[in-house]
Amino acid sequence: MEIALLGGTGDIGEGLALRWAADSAHDVLVGSRDPERAAAKATEYATALDDRGRDASVEGLGNVEAARRADVIVTAVPAYHLTDTVESIADELSPDDVLVSPAVGMKRDEDGFHYNRPGVGSVTQLAANAAPDDVPVVGAFHNLAAGRLADLDADLDWDTVVVGDETDAKDTVIELAESIEGLRALDGGPLANAAEIEGLTPLLINVARHNDGLHDLGVRFQ
Repeated sequence: MEIALLGGTGDIGEGLALRWAADSAHDVLVGSRDPERAAAKATEYATALDDRGRDASVEGLGNVEAARRADVIVTAVPAYHLTDTVESIADELSPDDVLVSPAVGMKRDEDGFHYNRPGVGSVTQLAANAAPDDVPVVGAFHNLAAGRLADLDADLDWDTVVVGDETDAKDTVIELAESIEGLRALDGGPLANAAEIEGLTPLLINVARHNDGLHDLGVRFQ
């Protein structure tokens, strides 16, 4: 399977790219609006993996080409770039693809970080609204600490909650998530539940800021 990480040069994109390349047999396509930047980052990731004895397939491309080739497209971009990113690759998406959004809208004031819920209900719904009607959209990976995710020497013991309206698409993303060692995927129900999942991210950031030793805080449901 080919996985495209649009915005794969950023923090969460880097972590997912490295983990999938290191832990699974899937081909990873690092996407960017700037193909040269994507190619440079892909080389950087491949070198890091090679240094650890991992022979992985990582390639850098422009977002449109990455989306055209991939089976699963992860929009690893900030919430304020999400709609534009999805619209820019919409013509490359087909009903057989799965579009995944890990983006969370947040605002910050003197008290901390707060969930910035869009008028449509969730950031994942923004992705669904921008995508063609026949392309399944799944929300996942919202609450992963990017720094720890990108550290291949760090063990993970996290859950990620997956939401979406199409069972087959959710199952695909659950399988991909669990191909990352130490990551467990849980079904959070339909896409309408995305806001509850996205709202965990500012909570985790606030807890991490106010408690020593919790910089890379994640969640585990027991």
